[in-house]
Amino acid sequence: MKYVHGYSDRENERLRDQSGILATLLHEGTNYPAGSEVLEAGCGVGGQTIILAANSPGARFTSIDISEKSIEQAEAVIKKGKFSNVTFRLENVMKLSFTDNSFDHIFVCFLLEHLDHPENALLELKRVLKPGGTITVIEGDHGSCFWYPETPESIAVWRALVTVQQRLGHDPLIGRRLYPLLHQAGFAVQDVSPRIVYGDLGKKELLDGMVNRIIVPMVSSSKKEILDVKIVDADIWNKGIADLSRTSKPPDGTFFYTWFKGMAVKNKA
Repeated sequence: MKYVHGYSDRENERLRDQSGILATLLHEGTNYPAGSEVLEAGCGVGGQTIILAANSPGARFTSIDISEKSIEQAEAVIKKGKFSNVTFRLENVMKLSFTDNSFDHIFVCFLLEHLDHPENALLELKRVLKPGGTITVIEGDHGSCFWYPETPESIAVWRALVTVQQRLGHDPLIGRRLYPLLHQAGFAVQDVSPRIVYGDLGKKELLDGMVNRIIVPMVSSSKKEILDVKIVDADIWNKGIADLSRTSKPPDGTFFYTWFKGMAVKNKA
C-alpha cells in the first residue's frame, strides 16, 4: 500500500499532534464495555490507540497496521503511557488472519482514504466482527476544507495534494461516502455525522494547531510527489505553503475542515 504522506519522523509527529488536537471532537461518544474485544484497524503510530486505551480501560484492544515501523512506534507510545490493555499485530486489513466473528467492536480512523478498495476492507472487517457488534469509522473529506484569506497559490497546493492522492487510486474525499460504503458492505448504519473544526483568532490555539500542526505538515509531506509530477512548480509551492500558514496569523485568518464519523452494526443472522 502506498501511503501518500510517507513514514518520516515529521509525518509521525503530525499524526500524534492531530490525534491530540482532535481527541475530544473525534472520540466523543466512543467507549467500550469492560471485557470487550476491540479491533483497531490501521493504528499507525498509536495516536488514536492511546486515546482508545485511556477511554476504555476495561476493554482489550488488538491494534493492527501494515507498517512494522509504525507498530514499533505505537508500542513505545503505549508502553510510555503504562497501558496494559493493548496488543499489536502486523496485519493487512484486506486479508486478516483472524477467524470469523472474533471481535465485539471495530474502530477505524483515517484508514479507508488510503486504500485502493475501501469497500473490500469493510467486507473483511465485517467478517471478523461478531453479529450484533459495532464498527466505528472516522474519515476526513479534503473537499470540505476552506480558509481565509485564500490565494490562488494556497488553493493550488491543497488541490495538488488531492490530485496526487487520487492518482494513487485513493480517495481524499471519502468522508462524504461513509454512509454509502457502510451500507453497501451490508452493515446496519446507525449514524453518520459531520465533526466540524473551525478556527479563528478568537481560538488561537485551535487555529494554530489546525493550520501549522495538521494541515501544513500534511500538505508538505507530499512535496516531492507533487513537484515530481509537476502539478505545481516550486515557486507556486513555496508561496502556497506560506499562504496556508499565514491563515493562522493576525490580522484575520480562519480555517475550516470537516471529518465524518459513522457507526454501524453487523446484523445478527
